[in-house]
Amino acid sequence: MKNRWLVVIGALIIQLCLGAIYSWSVFTKDLTTPLAEGGVYGFSASQAAWIFSAGLATFAVVMVLAGRMQAKIGPKPIAMAGGVVLGAGYILGGLFGSSFINQLLFIGVVGGAGIGLAYVVPIAVGVKWFPDKKGMITGLAVSGFGFGATLWVKLAGEWGGLLANVSLFGLPGVQSVFIIYGVIFLVLVVLASVVMVNPPEGYRPAGWEPPKATEAATGSVEFTSGEMLRTPQFFMLFLAFLGSALAGLMVISCIKLFGIDALTASGAAPDVAKAGAIAGTAMAIYAILNGLGRIVWGTVSDRIGRKNALFLMCLLQGVIMFFFYRMGSSELGLIAGASIIGFNFGGNFALFPAATADFFGNKNVGSNYGWVFLAYGFAGIAGPQIAGYFKDTAQGDVTAWTNPFMIASAACIVAAVIVLMLRRPRSG
Repeated sequence: MKNRWLVVIGALIIQLCLGAIYSWSVFTKDLTTPLAEGGVYGFSASQAAWIFSAGLATFAVVMVLAGRMQAKIGPKPIAMAGGVVLGAGYILGGLFGSSFINQLLFIGVVGGAGIGLAYVVPIAVGVKWFPDKKGMITGLAVSGFGFGATLWVKLAGEWGGLLANVSLFGLPGVQSVFIIYGVIFLVLVVLASVVMVNPPEGYRPAGWEPPKATEAATGSVEFTSGEMLRTPQFFMLFLAFLGSALAGLMVISCIKLFGIDALTASGAAPDVAKAGAIAGTAMAIYAILNGLGRIVWGTVSDRIGRKNALFLMCLLQGVIMFFFYRMGSSELGLIAGASIIGFNFGGNFALFPAATADFFGNKNVGSNYGWVFLAYGFAGIAGPQIAGYFKDTAQGDVTAWTNPFMIASAACIVAAVIVLMLRRPRSG
């Protein structure tokens, strides 16, 4: 390619589709409405969280394999395969997703595998085309993942009204939306994958010189995955990512349920419908700030250093999670809290891949970051399940939401402390 910015455009389109998993909370109200109250599925909050968790965990595990595969056979076919698998998962989830097991399999496992295949490609390709702007480009490359959730939430709700007004083949709204989204994902990801190609060997942007090969230079020493896995820095990055991501994933999974509970209990919303609308707005703004946070935190880290940016992000997330329960009792507080949490959560996906490249080199960042990203899979299980457990056992007590938020706050503070102790590895 003659213009490296085409990679960024392709990356944004791919990530826009992959980010649909962050719109999961828009479906949870319909999925968890009891059958006795006219619900179609009657899932528990924990079951709905398990579908989301399965998607995140599968995403993380498959990404390790995808990182290795794209290094061997090239990024384009892996990204295309991701689009096909993701689209197929949602289409099948729509056609056969009347039960919890089927949604867990098709939306969670198959859909998550599609995301895992495609996700690493724009990051690995982008870092190679933009070695001079690693923080910024990783932020841009994955910003669509955050912005995409807003699009899919609003199309299902206020903008498109798909959940309430569309029935394909006589299926309920949730399953009909799954089919529509599956077709869109398949087409767009496959088309955008055409520009996912690596630069020529030895490529350098005009006017840029790589850092000299000293131990102090970021990304100057190349580690294989095997070498990286033997360093304490890998485990420290892993644990920091786990603690930081847990908060954001917890809030994504439960913000609509929490918003309804908190706003109705405080009287800030007169009924469940109004509370649900406010929570939906908070969820959409969360997604917008999630995408923006990826760009801003990545760009800031190029200026103040990856370690400083990671510390500030984790610390701020810990503080806001500590106050989030009280903030959620008002419309403005819920939206403001969700915005800050989403902004910080988005920063993870710019800072941790860039830090992986800084510490372990640019050459193998696709496969190396896959291993670091496994922390996200663990967080994707822990965060939503902690929230789902306390919701199911609360028996109507809205104060039970303080427990998962305090756990998430503590995890973020621990992550900030770990980041402070990080030192660059000495040799590969």
